Amino acid sequence: MRTATTPWALGDYDRFARELFWDIGAELAAACGAGPGMRVLDVAAGTGNVALRAAEAGADVVASDLTAESLATGERRAREAGLALEWVVADAQALPFPDASFDVVTSAFGAIFAPDHGAVARELLRVCRPGGTIGMANFTPDGNAAGFFGALLPYAPPQPPGAGNPLAWGDEAHVHDLLDPGTSSLRLTRRTYIERRPGGPAGYAAFVTETFGPVIAMREAAEDPAALDRDLLAFAAAANTGAPGGPAEIPYEYLLVVGEPAA
Repeated sequence: MRTATTPWALGDYDRFARELFWDIGAELAAACGAGPGMRVLDVAAGTGNVALRAAEAGADVVASDLTAESLATGERRAREAGLALEWVVADAQALPFPDASFDVVTSAFGAIFAPDHGAVARELLRVCRPGGTIGMANFTPDGNAAGFFGALLPYAPPQPPGAGNPLAWGDEAHVHDLLDPGTSSLRLTRRTYIERRPGGPAGYAAFVTETFGPVIAMREAAEDPAALDRDLLAFAAAANTGAPGGPAEIPYEYLLVVGEPAA
């Protein structure tokens, strides 16, 4: 077993994100109005999907994540692009920042994986100034993300007692329960993007197996890795909307969350 700070450090998460859903970062940064004169925190930032876009728009950006390797890759990408960001190892459930220290706080498909949803919500609200903006992109529980994670569930390590389902962050009622007490407005919009890979479902499954750290960790720990491979391929084949013989095209529904912390 290779050593890594978290399973997300295995494989090539930067490539995984850039080739499958990189456009979501630009969309979320724009939806939150990130720009000059604003201090932005991206939580569970990965390699900078949202953070780099906010910096490109002129904001003063801090990117935080539990996986130091992802932040190191993001920092290298930022240098190559001539962008200056701060990169901080941090837990979304206990952010090391003062109250009301950011104008915009974002997370795209990241903070949803923290076990304690209530703690995450409280931290997002705490570090964002009243009248600022909290923005999230969260997979919905009734889209293809449910099939993807469902295929992996038999091979996943046990979750901590009381851990929330990451896909619950894509349920409107759950988000209202978490964020309504601390926001003066909350806009929730369901949207869809498409993950495309050459080689049809087999090409998609192979790409995920090669680049996505949690899947790599599950395969290394599995008694029968071939069974995981079969289940992942079955998901890709069932979810694929692409033409036979062409690239895989798998649509994923997500909830775009934009809220304003109350005074």
